[in-house]
Amino acid sequence: MEITCVQGDITAQRVDAVVNAANSGLLGGGGVDGAIHRAAGPSLLAECRKVRAEVWPDGLPVGEAVATGAGDLPARWVIHTVGPNRHAGQTDPALLASCFVRSLEVAGEVGARTVAFPAVGAGVYGWDADGVADVAVAAVREHGPAVPGLEEVRFVLLGEPLLGEFRRALGSAEGQPKRPEM
Repeated sequence: MEITCVQGDITAQRVDAVVNAANSGLLGGGGVDGAIHRAAGPSLLAECRKVRAEVWPDGLPVGEAVATGAGDLPARWVIHTVGPNRHAGQTDPALLASCFVRSLEVAGEVGARTVAFPAVGAGVYGWDADGVADVAVAAVREHGPAVPGLEEVRFVLLGEPLLGEFRRALGSAEGQPKRPEM
């Protein structure tokens, strides 16, 4: 399994599954969530409403993940996960790691070979980029190989600061020491 990181737009990734940094309501929002919903079109919202009605009527819990179709995205599935909100006191790195682990498990359940992740938690939920990078990379390195058929996990990051932290965490940024695991 290959782990890569790129700067780019997650909604333009040609992968089997795109991970959405969703809110528990699953009905769209800001940041990555809003961008994915806008790019996917109305069928994504319809599928999310169905998931809410049939599977998670009280909303998707923090650290959990669920798959839907991808609508108009160049992916086959969207895997929605809810990151912990540091501003609301959800500061346990295990909750953050669960987003990545459960998303990988769901990717395996739907048969995805390639998965694109955003920096779950690094936006309005208040997690520092370095902490997200460390947790995300450790979770993927530990749990990704157990996902049958998984060939690539790609972290797709909007800006240079996030990209730099993920490169550092992956050990591929020249001249930057690897920080200890969280």
